[in-house]
Amino acid sequence: MKNFKFEQLPEVVTKLYERIESIEKILEEKIWENDHKDLLLSISEASKLLHLSISTIYTKVCRREIPASKQGKRLYFDKQELIDWIKSGKRKTNLELEDRSDDYLNAKKGFARK
Repeated sequence: MKNFKFEQLPEVVTKLYERIESIEKILEEKIWENDHKDLLLSISEASKLLHLSISTIYTKVCRREIPASKQGKRLYFDKQELIDWIKSGKRKTNLELEDRSDDYLNAKKGFARK
């Protein structure tokens, strides 16, 4: 905006307000896109995340071993579901197994006394 006169102030403020609203709308759309673009993955993106070949992923989907959604001929994968799936296969350490067995035995001893 160039120099303007005091009388033009209401018009200039209105134009500025409209431009700011437009910029806010664009930013909100971009933020939403960035927040949601990584939620659904293609099979190639899932392959990279899981470090598995695409054919292995197809096999696991057919066996219902891996969470996936199908829309038409395309497979989609929820990133958080895949991360949770990976974590569900975590092997327990010896210490964790010992603690779990101790908890189980202690619970059995308490149950046997009653």
